[in-house]
Amino acid sequence: MSYELSGKLVAKYDVVQRTATFKTREFAVEKTDDIGGRSVTNYVKFQSVQDKTTIIDKVNIGDEIKVYFNIKGSKWEKDGKVNYITNLDAWRIEQVLQAGSDPSVT
Repeated sequence: MSYELSGKLVAKYDVVQRTATFKTREFAVEKTDDIGGRSVTNYVKFQSVQDKTTIIDKVNIGDEIKVYFNIKGSKWEKDGKVNYITNLDAWRIEQVLQAGSDPSVT
């Protein structure tokens, strides 16, 4: 199942080579919602992996974007302790054009 979230790109990080055959890249999106007349802002960190690490290259900090992602989780055990890790794996990004903007203008 895939999900989507729209918001403003506020951070993007360098690619991290985790192993000889696995790489990741993280970025963060600011999402503001009006909840009961009150503005609530959340910051959501995503990761992209392998060949998807370049999808964030085409957008700039401050751009409004829509992120398509999957939720992935894993269980990690060490020294008798259990930890659960959740990742939001982005696989597609679209730039959201603001009202009144002209996509032909560069």
